[in-house]
Amino acid sequence: MARPHKPLLSRERIVETAGSLVDAEGVEAVSTRRLAAELGVSGPSLYHHFRTKDEILEAVADSVQAEVDLSMFDERATAHPGDWSWDTALHAWGVAYRATLTAHPHIVPVLAKGPGRRPAGLRVADAVFGAMVRAGWPPAQATSIGALMRYFITGSALGSFALGFVDDQAAYDPADYPHLGQAHLLAERQEQVDERAFETGLRAIIDGLRVQFEATASPRM
Repeated sequence: MARPHKPLLSRERIVETAGSLVDAEGVEAVSTRRLAAELGVSGPSLYHHFRTKDEILEAVADSVQAEVDLSMFDERATAHPGDWSWDTALHAWGVAYRATLTAHPHIVPVLAKGPGRRPAGLRVADAVFGAMVRAGWPPAQATSIGALMRYFITGSALGSFALGFVDDQAAYDPADYPHLGQAHLLAERQEQVDERAFETGLRAIIDGLRVQFEATASPRM
């Protein structure tokens, strides 16, 4: 029998299949046995590409982070101060990053641990830090900005404020909760509520950073 033109298994196929499982059912759905069944291969064959389930999940996390738009931090974009500003870029990246994470919510806890050795995660950190330093932020503060943004964006994607309230008006007795008379409506407006909250927080962060920048940063020539 002729050999197949393409190998039955590759890192890319494993990551893609594992990513689909995570998106549909969560990280708990990923096991070597389940992946092998989904891929139509024997379980041990996975170990030619990944040693552990955690390595697979790290690769899935990296594939998700690779989807994040970083074009606003490209050195060619930041080379012309009149056409680029760090605050506008930071806002655009924050929106893009959250959109990617909310499209893959089940992998967010893995991403929340930090980039580790993941190439795409390190590229994100490098792009943000480099752009902030080129804009005139001292390196220590540029590091803090990257950390602050990761905390805020990751946290916003870990759960929904609106979905934390039940769709039952009786749960909010005005005698006990006089200001929650409309709380039962939050769940049905989840996307609007959560996106507005994220935008409010993002703008507050960037407005505060502008004040710090004027006081401490060294604008580039």
